[in-house]
Amino acid sequence: MKRYKDIAGDGGSNIVGQIEAQQARLRRRLADVRRVVAIVSGKGGVGKSSVTANLAAAFTLSGWSVGVLDADLNGPSIAKLLGIRGRVLSTGEAGVEPPRSALGVKAMSMDLLLAGDATPLQWAAPTQAEAHTWRGTMEANAVREFLSDTAWGDLDLLLIDLPPGTDRLTTIAGLVPVLHGTVLVTIPSEVSHLIVKKSITVAKGCGAPVLGLIENMAGYACPDCGAVNPLFAGPGGASLATEFGIPFLGAIPFDPRMARASDLGQAFVASETGSPAAAALVSIAATLRDALAAA
Repeated sequence: MKRYKDIAGDGGSNIVGQIEAQQARLRRRLADVRRVVAIVSGKGGVGKSSVTANLAAAFTLSGWSVGVLDADLNGPSIAKLLGIRGRVLSTGEAGVEPPRSALGVKAMSMDLLLAGDATPLQWAAPTQAEAHTWRGTMEANAVREFLSDTAWGDLDLLLIDLPPGTDRLTTIAGLVPVLHGTVLVTIPSEVSHLIVKKSITVAKGCGAPVLGLIENMAGYACPDCGAVNPLFAGPGGASLATEFGIPFLGAIPFDPRMARASDLGQAFVASETGSPAAAALVSIAATLRDALAAA
């Protein structure tokens, strides 16, 4: 029986050649994408995907052409948030055509490939133990395929919505030719701050600029009176950003109308333009746009 050390080269699989060809295709796909930015939280439950979807809409409303890659393979939500869930994917000469939201945001998500609400993502392997062992590698390969097989076309900005976990950012940084920045999302709680601190440290080590920190659910915005009331006591996101020497991009209050808009696949920044939360999102997008344009 042959052992691993007895195999010369790659055993005839040509895996190196396959990956090199895929990376070359990825570079061609992203050649007309001017900026790639990763949206990171580290911790789940902070509303990062809702923030990503609304930032994409805000950028689009300002005149930029925008795409979103949902890199959360096991809990994808971008398709639902952008109102494109259930769309049938089509393939052309340039690759897989990403569906567009009502505002024109292009998006690709594992949710567009899964059948039904209750269908989980399952990795094919002889045993579950082997699937678990190779999960990280298979996830990276799947994201690489999304990037290389999607016909992104001409974009001013591609946002990559990362799943929870501090390790995913290094994977993305190793896949894209150039990562132009990272944006971190937290909520005003000590538990969230504890985890996002680790994400900030990882982001600083990736070589891409840390564009700043967003504090989501920073208070409650009354839908009737417009007043914003604090929900948490103690230091907020601005203090955390100062501690780590990164820009504080702004605080977004919780607004129940944003949750309803998300369920309907509508852009909250477009439907509730007079709300404090929408104003905060538009302001953050403008700050990021200026920073990216100046880079």
